[in-house]
Amino acid sequence: MSRTPRTPRPPRTSDTPGRRRSTHRVLPALALLTLTVGTLTACGDNDSAPEHAASAAAPAPAPASATASPSSGAGPAGVSKLRMITNDGHRLAFHVTPGTGDDRTIVLDSGGGEDSSQWKDLVPKLHAATGATVITYDRAGLGKSDVVPGPWKVESAVDDLKAGLDELGVTENVTLVSHSQAGEIANYFAKDYPRMLSGAVLVDANLPPFFTDEQIPRLVAVSKPQVDAAMKDPDKPANRQLISTAEGFAPAHQEFHKVTWPDSVPATVIVSEKTPLDGSPEDAQHWRDAAAAFTEAGPDRTLVTAEGSSHDVPKDRPDLVLKEIESMSATEH
Repeated sequence: MSRTPRTPRPPRTSDTPGRRRSTHRVLPALALLTLTVGTLTACGDNDSAPEHAASAAAPAPAPASATASPSSGAGPAGVSKLRMITNDGHRLAFHVTPGTGDDRTIVLDSGGGEDSSQWKDLVPKLHAATGATVITYDRAGLGKSDVVPGPWKVESAVDDLKAGLDELGVTENVTLVSHSQAGEIANYFAKDYPRMLSGAVLVDANLPPFFTDEQIPRLVAVSKPQVDAAMKDPDKPANRQLISTAEGFAPAHQEFHKVTWPDSVPATVIVSEKTPLDGSPEDAQHWRDAAAAFTEAGPDRTLVTAEGSSHDVPKDRPDLVLKEIESMSATEH
């Protein structure tokens, strides 16, 4: 697959901050395991907490129309269709809005504890603006996808995404959009399958430079009270997700720190002004520095600051996210 290189752009700052929301919630620890309890907050509606996103029980069997073969298509253009896909013994929910003729595909991967509904307001705008096929999906244990017991493993998450795209017949020209914890999936996916990707937009995403030997113990320590509290009610969906993320966190992120993004895949890095560590200036600066280091480490990477935004950039600055996805998707290949 060939592409016309994008002209590298200097770091920039967004110029039209979105409306600040008056309702606040504590950022779930499972998003990053990077919060100081009671001091780090994110803007968002109460109903966006992970309790509504995670599913405690396995979904009911999908109707025949939702399990059709890839050759049957995904429904009329502009209309999202549910496809239940089985991988390694569990089912995953993929939501496909077919494009208007070209072969571009935009895949939206949600942050920690969020299911595909995180993107519900953006999908129709993105589809209308680009004409590309737009795919969202629920990672295991979230939304309509089956629960997979045990620790959360990024390798399994990558395998689930790849299996879903394969089943849908998507093999190239993918723009991958990843928020928060999904940044880990994006980094491994880009490393393993660079030819599938035409580009990526990493939205306040977990990036390898952040997870240093000094930072990892801090993240584990500050999240421990919430993890301990979650273990008292492990069947609660949000608690289950937090516990699974916390298991093996240190060794997993020591390995993540070593992952290298391929030079062949252009990337736009959006970093929130407040960062997910707004209550700790030292950690917040480390978050910003990691985004800058990632951007500077290879060609064809751009750093954008989302002014006025909390970590929840898709809700606080959907205009900016839409703009950057449009720009990346429009790159010639």
